[in-house]
Amino acid sequence: MLLGSIEAGGTKFVCGIGNENMEVIERVTFPTTTPEETMEHVFAFFDKHNCDAIGIGSFGPIDIDKTSSTYGYITSTPKIKWVNFNFLGAMKERYPNTPIGWTTDVNAAVLGEHGYGAGKGLKHVLYLTIGTGIGGGMVYNNALMEGYNAPEMGHILIQPVVDDHFDGTCRFHKHCLEGMAAGPSFDGRLGIKGADVPMDHVAWEYVVQYIAQGLYTYTLTLAPERIILGGGVMKAPGILDRVRTHFELLNNQYVKTPPINEYIVLPGLEDNAGITGGFVLAKNQLR
Repeated sequence: MLLGSIEAGGTKFVCGIGNENMEVIERVTFPTTTPEETMEHVFAFFDKHNCDAIGIGSFGPIDIDKTSSTYGYITSTPKIKWVNFNFLGAMKERYPNTPIGWTTDVNAAVLGEHGYGAGKGLKHVLYLTIGTGIGGGMVYNNALMEGYNAPEMGHILIQPVVDDHFDGTCRFHKHCLEGMAAGPSFDGRLGIKGADVPMDHVAWEYVVQYIAQGLYTYTLTLAPERIILGGGVMKAPGILDRVRTHFELLNNQYVKTPPINEYIVLPGLEDNAGITGGFVLAKNQLR
C-alpha cells in the first residue's frame, strides 16, 4: 500500500509518500506561494508515484461540507491569492482514479498525534498549532470533531492584557487569539521576528497569557484529555512551562484536569504530525 499526504500550510507545503505503517518513504518541502506555482510542485511530486490514496490537510478556512458547491475549496483565507481556490478539485482532476481525503491541516495533525504521537491511547485529544497562524483540531470519542464547518479555534476572541494596546494582525477580528499570539504578532507589535525578540521581553509575556487564555477556553468547552501544542512559536525556550504556569493561574483550581505536565504537552511526532495524519486520512479512504 502506498499512501500520499499533503500538509498544506500557510508558509510551506510538505508532500510525502508513506506505507500502511505510516512510515515516511519520501517527502519534499517547498514554499507556499501562488496556487499555480505551488500546485506545480505538488503535481511534480505525486506524478512520480502511483498512490492508493491521498490525504490532504490544508490551511483554511476550508469548506468540508460535502453537499456544498464549494466543497474542497479554500475559502476566506487571509492568504489573498488562495481565496476560493478549488484545492480538492485540482487534485481530483489530476488524479481522477485516486481516493482523496480532505480536511484542515490541524485536523490532520491531531489524527497523526492521536494515532501515533502524544495522544495515542486517549479518546479526546486537542491539537493546537501556534506558528504563522493558530488553528486547532479535536479528536472526540476517537473521531474528528467537525460540524457545518471545521473548527476555527485560532479566531476565538480573547481579553487583552491591561498594558497591551495592540489590536492584533487578523484582518477579520480585533483581539482574536491568532491575531494576538501567532508569530506575526511580534512583527505587528515590534517590527521584528519573534525569533529575534528576547525571551524576557514583555511581548512574550503577552503571547504566553493569550495562549493560556485560549487553552483555558478549550478546557472549559471541550474538556480534552490532553492538549498538544505544535508550531514554531512553541519551540521558543521555556515557553511551554510559562504557558502551563499561567494556565493554572487562570484555572485557580476551578476544574479538574490531568497533571499539568501530562495535560499540556508538545507533539510526540515533532514536525511529522501533519504528514502522518495525512497518511491516516488517506488510509481511511480505502475502508
